[in-house]
Amino acid sequence: MYIITMAGNKDDGAFSLRNEDGESVLCIFKENDDAERYAMLLNESDKYPTMEVYEVEDEAVIYACELHGYEYIVFTKNDIVIPPFEDDYFSDD
Repeated sequence: MYIITMAGNKDDGAFSLRNEDGESVLCIFKENDDAERYAMLLNESDKYPTMEVYEVEDEAVIYACELHGYEYIVFTKNDIVIPPFEDDYFSDD
């Protein structure tokens, strides 16, 4: 699986979005190509620093989210996702 982080700062957190309740939701991608495309779209926006894709262990990232009560979403190759370029949806967690 893959997550998106700020370039050179993979230990400072991963890209997440805010849900309707204002809570952060970690974006996890099953496919590297999908994560790369999403990161490319983020990099085209002036709202973010340079983002990069980072590979994570499947079970470890989900276990960590569940252990800490952190919401997450796993995008599969069948999902079509684009960043919602509206200020209300961006999270800097």
